[in-house]
Amino acid sequence: MTDNATAGPAAARAADAAPGPYDAVVLAGGAARRLGGADKPGVRVGGRALLDRVLTACAAARTTVVVAAPRSTARPVRWAREEPPGAGPVAALAAGLRHTTAEHAVVLSADLPFLRADTLRRLLTALGESGADGALLTDADGRDQPLVAVYRTAALRRELAALAAAHDGLTGLPLRRLTGALRLTRVPDPHASFDCDTWDDIVNARARIREHGHVLDEWISAVKDELGIDLDVDTNVLLDLARDAAHGVARPAAPLTTFLVGYAAARGEGGPEAVAEAARKAAALALRWEEEAARAGESGGPSAPDAG
Repeated sequence: MTDNATAGPAAARAADAAPGPYDAVVLAGGAARRLGGADKPGVRVGGRALLDRVLTACAAARTTVVVAAPRSTARPVRWAREEPPGAGPVAALAAGLRHTTAEHAVVLSADLPFLRADTLRRLLTALGESGADGALLTDADGRDQPLVAVYRTAALRRELAALAAAHDGLTGLPLRRLTGALRLTRVPDPHASFDCDTWDDIVNARARIREHGHVLDEWISAVKDELGIDLDVDTNVLLDLARDAAHGVARPAAPLTTFLVGYAAARGEGGPEAVAEAARKAAALALRWEEEAARAGESGGPSAPDAG
């Protein structure tokens, strides 16, 4: 057994760089003008609200704060609101940060359909290795994405206080005023940094998750969220079983969904009412999935991606 004192400088650096506990602040109160004022966090991609997809990605956070008016979410969160409402992202970030205590704060927008937990782990590792104030993703064009990032909480608090003193508050300040004062390291990731600013982006995202390499994982994740199941499923074992029972699986979503419905029912009362309720939720999710596919077909397919 070793510790940093006996293992040498390399081990000490590795220990310092290891991802530690974090809190998450999700900004979900924007006006969505490029979506015609639609409720962007509630727009569904793959049957799940964009906000719920982001909350799944940061499920490991000790505390998750969503800065917006309260709504129903797949995971429990704390709610905060900037004053006045609509005061902008810097004010919203400050409002959310007041509810955090961890050394690191993951800061996210609520419109990231392809964000995953491993992306956040990479950002946390990059921050630890760099010694910077923050680590953020860059998009396909190399542009900084300050709302897909992890920051040292103390650095954020310091610069937010300085901005508030210099500008008599934070209302209306752009994020670059904050990030421009921080030492940042960057992690390129055009996929995870893709955000949904326009309806074309929504159409593109819905088409991408139905590509052959993603559709089954997306569907199972959506069913688990819908049924409130936090379970790692060995899909290979289940698919092999289904293949043997049905002489080859043509529609693998069917047996997997049935399994998850059974698990959800067993976790509750386990009676026929529990099975019926779980089946109803999964059926409603499948209907939304089908309706999205139909709308995507009517639109003529995916548009050119806009990762900004």
